[in-house]
Amino acid sequence: MADTYDIAIIGAGPGGYVAAIRAGQLGMRAVVVEREEALGGVCLNWGCIPTKALIKNAQMVHFINDRADDFGITVTDPTVSWEKAVGRSRRVVKRMNRGVEGLLRKNGVDVVRGTARLTSATSMTVTPPEGEDREISATNLIVATGSRSRMLPGLKADGTRVMTSRHAVSIEDAPERLVVIGAGAVGMEFAYVYNAYGTKVTVVEMLDRVLPLEDPEAGELVAKHFAKSGIDIRLSTRVQSVDVRDDGVKVTLGGVGNGDDTGDGDVVEADKVLVAIGRAPNVEDLGLEAAGVELNERGWIQVDAHMRTSAETVFAIGDVAGPPMLAHKASHEGVQVVEMLAGLAVHPVDASYIPNCTYCEPQVASIGYTESAAREAGFDIKVSKFPFIAIGKSIAIGEHDGWVKIVSDAKYGEILGATIVGPEATELIHELVLARTAELTADEIIASIHAHPTLSEAIHEAALGIPGVPLHI
Repeated sequence: MADTYDIAIIGAGPGGYVAAIRAGQLGMRAVVVEREEALGGVCLNWGCIPTKALIKNAQMVHFINDRADDFGITVTDPTVSWEKAVGRSRRVVKRMNRGVEGLLRKNGVDVVRGTARLTSATSMTVTPPEGEDREISATNLIVATGSRSRMLPGLKADGTRVMTSRHAVSIEDAPERLVVIGAGAVGMEFAYVYNAYGTKVTVVEMLDRVLPLEDPEAGELVAKHFAKSGIDIRLSTRVQSVDVRDDGVKVTLGGVGNGDDTGDGDVVEADKVLVAIGRAPNVEDLGLEAAGVELNERGWIQVDAHMRTSAETVFAIGDVAGPPMLAHKASHEGVQVVEMLAGLAVHPVDASYIPNCTYCEPQVASIGYTESAAREAGFDIKVSKFPFIAIGKSIAIGEHDGWVKIVSDAKYGEILGATIVGPEATELIHELVLARTAELTADEIIASIHAHPTLSEAIHEAALGIPGVPLHI
């Protein structure tokens, strides 16, 4: 006989466990099924959280090696331990794991360990690591199975010579030489971390700039900083082959056929290669056909604005439902679905209101349209860019490279998008997220008094630049 719930969720990542918590808060009987030993999904265990812990370590290493003397601090023969950095990151993960378990328990959510397979649009079979299968039925189902790293054709990640991000957060020693394939957020963050620990890093990117989803000027500044740190960045370059050997890897590079193929046949030898070319949805062996759930042409689960699939009672959230593949997007979608099922008023997720964040140094964060994207969309725009070097707090803390750029509608004044590159960009962006969500104009930011001295004054000054009256430049 099947256990019966109001909501059954497959996957306990940031989409699934948050949806389950919200269901419990609203008095629904909820269950979340997870096949991994630890709750929290890739984000908590192998992505967002451990990488940010490692990035904090890398920031401290860079400070000791490159900047401590500017602050009157003399550090003689510092010992830097990659092993201890990884150990700290794993302790952070375990603490977060316990927190998720406690929140689910507090809100009355059942947790079932095992691999789920849908048997209909309201039922599933769960195969546990040991013991007999368990039948679960529910009024509504949520698929939140996440994604995995994509690999180059013919290349297999072994965790020894060929790594994904999952391996990169937990290897025992930082390699002497590393090739990072892909200059998106994941590739650039790991390049920054490993470079801090003395690894000779080469980044290979097919497109003509790093962080291709961000404002090109932001990518240029990040690339400039990386080059200063000794990171070799190969743009407009493809990987022709990866020869995996017992003593390392040999990566053969080529041009991308745009007329600048001078790098054809270049070979980079390294101890390891990290593949960071995107992610693929976990849709295999879920029994989607039995539930009447369809995939779109790109292989993600097809959903409508309310995250409902082609089956009336089945919803999909997070990475498995398509880009942007971000933890905070998954959490928001999970809450949206549960609240809608509870009869509450909800607003469908619009990707242009979801912030993007890259946590290397300098940090990059954005919301909405970039300058070029707004023009391509047909908007008549005003653009203001204000540098951190004109902000007192930036000078005081010695972090003044970067800027705030605001893109607004020239006719109505609405803030269409913004990009921040520089100190604490991933924290500062949320004032502009709120502004865009509330459909504010630069005038409302100008009218908001910003404390002095703070980094957020750069946002105020950028807003003043829309009518052309910045005060400090």
